[in-house]
Amino acid sequence: MKYLHTMIRVMDLDRALHFFVEILGLKVTRRNEHPEGKFTLVFLSTGETDAPEIELTYNWGQTEPYTSGRNFGHLAYEVDNIYETCTQIQKMGVVINRPPRDGRMAFVRSPDLISIELLQKGKSLPLMEPWLSMPNSGEW
Repeated sequence: MKYLHTMIRVMDLDRALHFFVEILGLKVTRRNEHPEGKFTLVFLSTGETDAPEIELTYNWGQTEPYTSGRNFGHLAYEVDNIYETCTQIQKMGVVINRPPRDGRMAFVRSPDLISIELLQKGKSLPLMEPWLSMPNSGEW
């Protein structure tokens, strides 16, 4: 068995792509328009060979926000430097919901409120401000 992808329903495809591609740096691997079913599928990955993908499903004409169940936790990505990554993401206007106070882990949310965990590659970095004293913001 091979893990293929995780599907996320999105309300605004352009906004979701901005977040996942421009802010998180994922790559679009393929895009499929399905006019007969009135939906678009966009697959994203880190670009590494055989990397698992995220499938963004955009249902044309969807006007009501999707409910989110507690059974879905989060997506997780390893980063080379948690502090630099969070600083860059924050400069792009994204709230760091759970700052990397421990030098290891942070959480942000996509425009469709999907929790994204960012994990430091290897060992935790030395504790440092402003992250050490930064409080949580909202849900993550």
